[in-house]
Amino acid sequence: MNDQDRSVRRLMGDAEFVRKTLIVLGLGLLALLLWKLSDVLLLAFGAVLVAILLHAASDALVRYLRVPERWGLTAASLLIFILFLAIIALFGTQVRAQFSNVVERLPFAIDNFSKQLGLGAVSDDLSEIVNNAPTGGMAARLAGIGGAILDGLADFILVVIAGLYVAASPRLYREGFVKLFPIRHHARVESSLQASGQALRLWLTSQLIAMTCVAVLSAIAFWLIGLPSSIALGLIAGLADFIPFLGPILGALPAVLIAFSVSGETALWTVLAVIVIQQIEGNVIFPLVARSVISIPPALALFAILIGSVLFGTLGLIFGFPLAVVTYVLVKKLYVRETLGERTDVPGEPGNDGRQEAGS
Repeated sequence: MNDQDRSVRRLMGDAEFVRKTLIVLGLGLLALLLWKLSDVLLLAFGAVLVAILLHAASDALVRYLRVPERWGLTAASLLIFILFLAIIALFGTQVRAQFSNVVERLPFAIDNFSKQLGLGAVSDDLSEIVNNAPTGGMAARLAGIGGAILDGLADFILVVIAGLYVAASPRLYREGFVKLFPIRHHARVESSLQASGQALRLWLTSQLIAMTCVAVLSAIAFWLIGLPSSIALGLIAGLADFIPFLGPILGALPAVLIAFSVSGETALWTVLAVIVIQQIEGNVIFPLVARSVISIPPALALFAILIGSVLFGTLGLIFGFPLAVVTYVLVKKLYVRETLGERTDVPGEPGNDGRQEAGS
């Protein structure tokens, strides 16, 4: 019997070892699959942001314009689409011409800036590289650039269409995600999704308003300074402002470089205008438009954006901060509060002001 008992225990131990090994292998394969699908998952996250934006617009129409609730989402989608078409119709030709002007001027602006720094003419080196490069190689590079632009446009269209589907039936996708977890965790997952969604909504709404203000103020300032293509440069500044911390710097670079190609005084005024506009955004616009800003400690937010860009490239740079918002909410709710038992306010929950989070 002792030998039999030992044999049984050995078999049970072997079976347990095999089970644990299979679990580890399964988790490893799952992690590898998620890594391979990271771009798709980021696009799906972008679709969720689109759905949140549409529902925020729908709720505003229902609340302030008394649009029937069942028509709110349709009205919001049509309104945004019509507004987009109107902007294209009114400013499309002018903006396209100004963007072309910016693209034409940027090489000369960079060249002039490098000369002022004593680095010589960068455009001469670029011309030499272009002239010495094989024709087939240059054609391949141009084709690659065109393909990247088309891929970006296709991804944008995909995100918008998927966002419309998610916005039309949010409960279907939310319940499907919740059912991936054991039944005993459904309530926790559901409340975490609601808090994350509300946090993203607060941030996205305030960010879009701030982007619009930055674009308008930048365009007016650049026009008063006398920069060419002021509308296009203002639009670039507004769009880049979607990325906190790094976005304002990236958005201001084209304007500053073109200002250097005009004169040193113009460049000085441009830099001053950019600084003033960013101060207005941080100290005036955000306090007015966002009563519940989701505030993440600046160092964490900056590293989240940098990590996202390193791991996932452009998509990681764009979605790094909203992903940090979701992670911040989940860590505070699921780990700090429910696992460690510490008292803490969770951004996105009813009654919590996100501005208090920075100091908590």
